[in-house]
Amino acid sequence: MVLKNDRYTYRTTWAEDDNEYVGLCVEFPGLSWLAETPELALKGIRKVVADVVMDMQENGETLPESIACKRYGGKFMVPVPIEIHRNLAIRATEPDVSVNQMANSRLSQ
Repeated sequence: MVLKNDRYTYRTTWAEDDNEYVGLCVEFPGLSWLAETPELALKGIRKVVADVVMDMQENGETLPESIACKRYGGKFMVPVPIEIHRNLAIRATEPDVSVNQMANSRLSQ
């Protein structure tokens, strides 16, 4: 079974310890699927997720929200050491930009 309108976030990567590819789903971090090829790992993890979703729905459990469909506000707070904040403020004054503009520029690189 494959989910209809599946909007979850998948990836495949090499699992050196298992000597196979592993399929993962970000929204279900406890699930994985090992296979000989990345394509089979993706197919396997998608089936596992579909089975888990069906089971969760049957039991009236809340499904995780898809990261791709989640609404983001565009702001987040990150505590940083005083020295980093000071250095960022100094670097921002040189090109005459705000600390927020400087941080945004650095984060988007």
